[in-house]
Amino acid sequence: MVNPEKLIDRYYAREPELERILLLHSQAVARKALDIAIVHPEWQIDCAFLREAAMLHDIGIIFTDAPGIACHGTEPYIRHGILGAELLRGEGLPRHARVAERHTGTGLTRQAIEAQHLPLPDRDFTPETLEEKLICYADKFFSKTRLNEEKTPEQVERSLARFGQESVEIFRQWNRIFEDKAL
Repeated sequence: MVNPEKLIDRYYAREPELERILLLHSQAVARKALDIAIVHPEWQIDCAFLREAAMLHDIGIIFTDAPGIACHGTEPYIRHGILGAELLRGEGLPRHARVAERHTGTGLTRQAIEAQHLPLPDRDFTPETLEEKLICYADKFFSKTRLNEEKTPEQVERSLARFGQESVEIFRQWNRIFEDKAL
């Protein structure tokens, strides 16, 4: 087990505003993911891991250039997932790293990376495990600029539409699975 808040503080202590933003965002994502997991005990989700990974999924934002959310690094924001994954692997957390590198949009395929000329390695970064999908899904409801607001599914779909209809369809599929309390 890892203490995500302690790990975040190790890297973000000198950036208190960014640390605050990251913690508030990650707490909201973790809360939503855990609320869904608790309703579905039949999925046998490791809730301790789910919370840790949800808290750490965006740890790589500190390396990026996104001044609107107090990020003053040098890397393009699209790389925050893989940068966070590298950090987490260095901390001996390979499962957590997979969540970090696979949570952007509804996941990024090798084809999308190539077609959009994204500055990412030439491989798939799509969520595969239930925990990866659940954290990716929960993340879509919370921005880092409106920290106290949860988006509606319709708002999430509108924001995903710019990445193509396939992303919207993946989100809709996840929404049916994760929000259907009768499953």
